[in-house]
Amino acid sequence: MGTASDTAPGRPRRPRDSAATRQALLAAASELFATVGYDATTVRAIADRAGVNQALLFRHFGNKEALFAEAVTGQAMEVLNAGPPESLLPRILDSMLSEDASGGELFYAVLRSAGNSEAAAAVRDELSTSYGRAFASLADTDDPADAAVRANLLMAWLLGIGLLRTVLKTEPLAHADPQAITAHVMRVAPALLETSAPSR
Repeated sequence: MGTASDTAPGRPRRPRDSAATRQALLAAASELFATVGYDATTVRAIADRAGVNQALLFRHFGNKEALFAEAVTGQAMEVLNAGPPESLLPRILDSMLSEDASGGELFYAVLRSAGNSEAAAAVRDELSTSYGRAFASLADTDDPADAAVRANLLMAWLLGIGLLRTVLKTEPLAHADPQAITAHVMRVAPALLETSAPSR
């Protein structure tokens, strides 16, 4: 039976370039965390996939926990910072539902690692704060507490969609048309963020 080090037989060792090594480790870690989750990903497997010595992982990141945090938050923050808050929801849906689902899968690796120590907890806190602040800014209310609740409700919905589609692969959502999913979400989300007219 093969081991994690067998994932890339014959792969040439990477050149001694610090920036390239760091990027190779981040890419390898992202792939493995997205595929098998945090706990099942070993330092050796990451180093082997990146084509470098394990010692370089510790030199660049300190430990697996720090590498996990940078890999997940880096990709998630790219989506967050790619445009204004007004277009954040479409960007998230595009990342979640695209044919290359690596971005969404990496984000959900945080959820699959829910039982893990401080690594996933720190990432969840950072992303929840950053994304929550962006969504809260779109809420049509002067009450910060209400805006935060609305933002969290929207994030909970998105995470639920991702879990059912990407992690649990629940039908029919798992194979639903991405455009149809996006259309449904974009139709309903404004109702959560906007203030309803008072009932008579």
